Amino acid sequence: MEPISHLVKSTLPNYLSNLPIPDSFGGWFKLSFKDWLALIPPTAVVAGIGYASYLAFCPAAQGRCNQTNGRCNNHVRKHEAKVVDMIDVEDIAEKAAFCRCWKTKNWPYCDGSHAEHNKQTGDNVGPVVIKK
Repeated sequence: MEPISHLVKSTLPNYLSNLPIPDSFGGWFKLSFKDWLALIPPTAVVAGIGYASYLAFCPAAQGRCNQTNGRCNNHVRKHEAKVVDMIDVEDIAEKAAFCRCWKTKNWPYCDGSHAEHNKQTGDNVGPVVIKK
């Protein structure tokens, strides 16, 4: 526990007090290259903490899925307790693509809606393709 105490009470305050932070706006323009290099690590730490806070607390950063209840299916047969479709393999002509992203307007078949979903969210979901 002593190393942490020393870091918080002594090392960190000394480090921060020695940073070349100017007293006026014009002082920023008078900093040397070495001074700017000294400001990079604390700036990176502050930016990292800010970005982590953004990801943790901003709804826009938490993805496109419905955040209030965790649902992925926002419009396919919502009146049913569970969406189940039975398709006989004999009814498939050559092959069929079935939706796995819940974005299709032609349920249960894929209509390519996952492409826009993947573009917006960075996801990689695609259809299940069944061949005869």
